[in-house]
Amino acid sequence: MADVEDYRRLFAYNHRVFERFLKAVGELPWEEASRPRGAGHESLTGTLLHILGVYEGWLGYILHDRARELQALRQARSAEPPPHTHAAVRRESARVWKMVTKTLRDLTDEELQRRVRAPWMPGYYTVEDALWQTTFEEAHHLGEIIALFWQMDRKPPQMVWILNRPPARPVRRARGHKP
Repeated sequence: MADVEDYRRLFAYNHRVFERFLKAVGELPWEEASRPRGAGHESLTGTLLHILGVYEGWLGYILHDRARELQALRQARSAEPPPHTHAAVRRESARVWKMVTKTLRDLTDEELQRRVRAPWMPGYYTVEDALWQTTFEEAHHLGEIIALFWQMDRKPPQMVWILNRPPARPVRRARGHKP
């Protein structure tokens, strides 16, 4: 079973990969990056913003038992126009990843099995389930962006674990073992 340090490493990878995609999309003219393409969440930037919304929802609100606040926030945001520049998307990314980093920094191994509930999904899940959900959702949506890059005849960013992984975790020594 994974422990909280494993999840911190996984999310460091997730963040690295997300930043690669954010940079690649940011190199396109805004009109290309935000153009509806009929996949993902319509546009490349729309899909990146959706991934950030998933992280914010789960790690910023659901894991902290703040579902009502999240619903109110999303309702208020639905009346606002979406970000309309690459700089605005980068600012949103920085804000959300700061929230994710704080949540993971404060997380303990004991909390991984704590039950949480997202109002848009049936039932209850563990904190660990929520961490996997966000990880897989990012991967799925980045796959959509990869396909769109191929359609544009552009090379997508690299997302291989081995090339993007964070530093190895420290070796754990058995109690009483001397180096």
